[in-house]
Amino acid sequence: MSRLSISAGIAIALLVISACSPLVNHPGKQISEPKIENGHFVAGDGSMLPVRIWLPKDGPIKAAIVALHGFNDYSNFFASPGKFLSRRGIACYAYDQRGFGAAPGRGVWSGTEAYTSDLSSFVKEIHKRHQGIPLYVLGESMGGAVTIVAMTKSNPPDADGIILVAPAVWGRETMPWYQRWLLAVASHTLPWMELTGKGMQIKASDNIEMLRALGHDPLVIKATRIDALSGLADLMDEALSRADKLQIPALVQYGKNDQIIPKEPTLLMLGKMPESTRKSFYLHGYHMLLRDLQGEKPLTDMATWISDHNKPFLYGTDNWK
Repeated sequence: MSRLSISAGIAIALLVISACSPLVNHPGKQISEPKIENGHFVAGDGSMLPVRIWLPKDGPIKAAIVALHGFNDYSNFFASPGKFLSRRGIACYAYDQRGFGAAPGRGVWSGTEAYTSDLSSFVKEIHKRHQGIPLYVLGESMGGAVTIVAMTKSNPPDADGIILVAPAVWGRETMPWYQRWLLAVASHTLPWMELTGKGMQIKASDNIEMLRALGHDPLVIKATRIDALSGLADLMDEALSRADKLQIPALVQYGKNDQIIPKEPTLLMLGKMPESTRKSFYLHGYHMLLRDLQGEKPLTDMATWISDHNKPFLYGTDNWK
């Protein structure tokens, strides 16, 4: 075989590999200082991320929460929790993360660095609005993984504590080998392929009315790119590996009936976290813990913890057996 043929073959192979690489929608160069205006968080690269806000109507603001949604969800996940907590003097803010909801790059993963940087910038803006008020970052599912990674970086968001609700820490080390293998192969051969999850018989919540509403909500992603799943796995890997580096007051809430994030990686994460971490387990809770039919129970305990980190919970238990 001639050198020309060999060179051509190598070139073609490289093109095929390149064409099948997972797509990551990295942010652009910074063009301005991040800010919140006109119902959007304008990131440093100019990307406009929709923001939802729930403020107390009566009485002073006692604390503020920045809430991060889960995978394929968006900021509306905090509508009911935001209303509940705002009635207890807690200002709540949530934004659509890149690639989700009405944010740019719908359905395409933006990379862990993008998600953690956006969180840091957003928290800084909320501090400007509520100076001297305790601020907490709440991450549900994927949002919990983003929170863990962001809080363990060299320049973490300035928060007084974190709340992890069913955090997505199902890292590859706790996945069956065949799942790791399939994800690795598919993300480099068919990264654009979309999966719907239909027929998997997974129950995310006992709130059927809420689940039906999500099914009809056009902003909730129903079909997921394989390379986005690969990006999520990378994030979960990093979150699980960094859990031992958390040095901030933390509350972890988890439902016994969670069929999305297994108990094993959650317990592994908790084993790495400081002993001061408060754990709150809910016997009848599912993955969408805050939107379950009994969602006000973990929300009540959350408000209790924000007011006093050592006060006993009314509903949750630390017995995870």
